[in-house]
Amino acid sequence: MKKIRRSVLLLGLMLGILSACGKQGEKVGTEEQGTTSAVREGTTEASTEKGTEKAEKPEKQVIEGTVSNTIDMTKYEKGKKIRLWVPLPHDSEYQTVDGIEYDAGNTSSVISGDDWGNQMLYVEWDENAEPADRVVSIHFDVKREEVLRPELKEEDTEALPEEVKKYLEPSKNLPLNDQVKAKAMEVTEGKTTDLEKARAIYDWVIANMNRNEDVKGCGEGDVCALLDTTMSGKCTDINSMFVALCRASGIPAREHFGIRINAEDITKNQHCWAEFYLKGTGWVSADPADVLKAVLKNNWTKEQEETKEKQEYYWGNLDAERIILSDGRDLKLNPAQAGEALNDFGYPYAEIDGQKLDNYTPDQFVYSYSFVKKNE
Repeated sequence: MKKIRRSVLLLGLMLGILSACGKQGEKVGTEEQGTTSAVREGTTEASTEKGTEKAEKPEKQVIEGTVSNTIDMTKYEKGKKIRLWVPLPHDSEYQTVDGIEYDAGNTSSVISGDDWGNQMLYVEWDENAEPADRVVSIHFDVKREEVLRPELKEEDTEALPEEVKKYLEPSKNLPLNDQVKAKAMEVTEGKTTDLEKARAIYDWVIANMNRNEDVKGCGEGDVCALLDTTMSGKCTDINSMFVALCRASGIPAREHFGIRINAEDITKNQHCWAEFYLKGTGWVSADPADVLKAVLKNNWTKEQEETKEKQEYYWGNLDAERIILSDGRDLKLNPAQAGEALNDFGYPYAEIDGQKLDNYTPDQFVYSYSFVKKNE
């Protein structure tokens, strides 16, 4: 088999203006923990008291290194058609991606994009392909910056940018039905501004939801099912609740799906986090799921000081140990998959003879991610 090596430099997409989870080194299911242990001094307040000078911004945490991703489809017998889609990162406001390289052997492969601006590697093996040839390797360099909360200024009269309006729309698991709207009204009662409402939703999610290690993957983020049952889950469940209640309150909100770069083996480190759009400021980060993971992993109460520090930090701030792989829900890939729309695209996705493989089980659908941190 002749080896073909292709290098692709993806153009940066400035998504900052448009656009699994716990204690480092400890794996749980298919979602790796890794919340930053220290809350940075100076990030808990955007400014000092009115009339005094603004607090000096702390130095940003920066993480650089190389991510490698290998997908091994050799276990499936000859005579089957296999199609594979792998999410690829791109530049955004807080991350820079350099020189994506991939090796798919002699089979058909292409880098493509979708309507959400996501990038993906598509690989196809026909029925005559030798199983031993069905291996793909991907490498890229990434630099990721910590997100520090901006000064939260709200301008009610500012027009909502056209590209932001889609983040007010419902999706299959984040509907804007009567149940979700009623809960949003209850949570934001007495709040008059978008900033007050978003903060009330953030605090309510932390107070009323819990991390559940038994949930598969990162969770499905089915908001109505969560409201009807345990109000517990993993990052997609918890942050989807925040996004859905924001949208139901008229506040654009979205999730980023990615992976933590906090260890050498990051195969099971998938994570997602949220942002809401504040007119006058732009996109503001929020990660209530990382707060609740820290509560569970450290056996904290929700009222103790350490929890409150995490709660304040992840309101507008994000650690640098994460990269975005994709955005959006109910996704149609390019070329289109045979199966139903993807709830999210935070994991590789594959079909054998048109049937979806379970991408939450990398020991069955065999793939791995690794990260080598750049020497400082």
